[in-house]
Amino acid sequence: MNELKSIYQGKIVPSMMDKFEYKSVMEVPKVEKIIINMGVGDAVQNSKLLDNAIEELTLISGQKPVVTRAKNSIAGFRLREGMPIGTKVTLRGERMYEFLQKLIRVALPRVRDFRGISNKAFDGRGNYSLGIKEQLIFPEINYDNVKKIRGMDIAIVTTANTDEESHELLLQLGMPFQK
Repeated sequence: MNELKSIYQGKIVPSMMDKFEYKSVMEVPKVEKIIINMGVGDAVQNSKLLDNAIEELTLISGQKPVVTRAKNSIAGFRLREGMPIGTKVTLRGERMYEFLQKLIRVALPRVRDFRGISNKAFDGRGNYSLGIKEQLIFPEINYDNVKKIRGMDIAIVTTANTDEESHELLLQLGMPFQK
C-alpha cells in the first residue's frame, strides 16, 4: 500500500474528525482523482510534437493519456474544430497516490526558487489546481530527449465541501503551501 494512503488512514482521518467535528469516518474528505493536462498548441503545425507530449505524459503519470481536440475553429490560430491540441490523463486509486507522492516529495522541491505553492488556487468547492512551467522537474523526463519545454496543469479533485477542509487535507498529506 502507498505511503500517502496509509498516512491518510492512520493520521489524517482522526485529526480531521477532531478539527471539523465529523460524526462519521465517511465524512472525512479524501482525494478523488488527479487530472493532468498538457496543452500542445504547436501541434497545429507539427503533429510530432503531440506524440512527444503523449510520450512524456505517459512517463510522468504511468498511464496512457487521451488526446484532447479543439471544440471551436479559430482562424487567427489556424485552428479548425476537431484538431488535436493537447493531452490529458485522469489518475485514480493507487496511481493517483503514487503521482501525488512523487509531486510532493520529488518534483516540487526541484522547482527553481521554490517557496511553496499558492494558498489561493482553490475553486470554492474543495478542488485545487496548480500549473507547472516545465516538465523537467519530474525525474522520469530525460533532459536530452526533450524537444520543447512544456508546462502542464494539475487539478486535484477532493470530496471536501469547502476550501478550508480541502486545504487541511492537502496540508496533512504534505503539500508545501506558502507560509
